[in-house]
Amino acid sequence: MRFARRLTILVAMVLSFLVLSGNAAQAAYYNTYSDIASIPNTSCCTGAQGFAAGSTYLYSIKNRTNYDDTSVIYRVHKTTGARVLMTNGTNNTSTNPWLGHGNDMTIVDIDGQHHLFVVTMNASGAQLVKLRYEGTTYYHAGSYQLRLNGAVAAPSGINRVSVTSTTITFMFKSGRTIYNGSLPLRASSGTIELTNAFNLQVEGALVNGAPVPDLTTFTNQGFFYDAPKNVLYYPLTKDNRSIVLVYRNVSPTTTGTAPAATDLSFRITSSAYSTLFEIEGVGISDGKLYFNTNRANPSGSFDGIHVFNGYTAA
Repeated sequence: MRFARRLTILVAMVLSFLVLSGNAAQAAYYNTYSDIASIPNTSCCTGAQGFAAGSTYLYSIKNRTNYDDTSVIYRVHKTTGARVLMTNGTNNTSTNPWLGHGNDMTIVDIDGQHHLFVVTMNASGAQLVKLRYEGTTYYHAGSYQLRLNGAVAAPSGINRVSVTSTTITFMFKSGRTIYNGSLPLRASSGTIELTNAFNLQVEGALVNGAPVPDLTTFTNQGFFYDAPKNVLYYPLTKDNRSIVLVYRNVSPTTTGTAPAATDLSFRITSSAYSTLFEIEGVGISDGKLYFNTNRANPSGSFDGIHVFNGYTAA
C-alpha cells in the first residue's frame, strides 16, 4: 500500500511538472539582437525615425533633430548589411525637406513601382507623403492631408493593410489608438478621413510573463501590422529600455481594446548603450523581426538597424 501511494504521488508530480513545462514552453521571450548595419549621423541629420522592412532591403529615416525640416534615408541590405545613403532624385542630393518628423513609414507597390508612405506628424501642410523609389534614388510622388472628425490628424504610425486595383487601405496609430484610412490607388494628393478602429492594451501587459510597473510612462513609437497573419507589433521605449508588445487577431474591423499577447514579448535593456536604446520602428521580412534604433552612451551616438535573435513569425 505504501509503495502504491508513493507511486501515485510520484506520477502526480511528474504529470504536474509536464503540465507546467508545457505552459512554459508555449511562452516566448526574446531579449537579444544582432546588428545589421550602423546608420551614422550626417551633417544635417542625427535622429533615427521611421523604419520599413522590404523583401531585400531595410529603410530608415534620419532627420534634423528638433527641427523636422530636413531628412535623409538609408537603405541597408538585410543579409549583407551593405548600406547606401539614398539620393533625392529631384535635386540629386542626399537630403529632402518633405518628411517632417518622418516617424514611421510603410512600403506599397503601385503599378509595379515601389513607394514609401511616410507620416510627417506635421500640424499643417501634408501629414502623409508618398515617395517613389528606384534602387537607391527616390522622388516626391504625393502629399496628403489626414483628418479626424474634421480636424487635422497627425498620427505617429502607419502600415499598409491591403492594396486592390483601386484602393490602398492603411492602419494609422496615434498614441495607443489605431485608425483606419484609405486612398485611391494612384492619387498624388487629397484628404484621407480617418475612422477610429481600436485601442492597444498597455497597462498590465506582460513582458516575459510579468507586468512592467512603469510601462505606461514609456514613449510611443511606430508599429508594424502583419496583415496576412493579423498580428500587430508595437514598440515602446524609455531610456535604455525598449519593449515590443504583440497583438494577435486584430484587423481593420476590430473594435474596443485589443489585449497584448501574454505568451510572446520582446525587450532589450542595454548596458552597452546606457544613455539611450530606443527602438523607433519594427518590421517583418521573411519571418524575422527587424528594427532601427537611436542608440547612445557617454562616448557618442551609435544608431543602427538590427534583428531580434531567434524569432521567426509563426
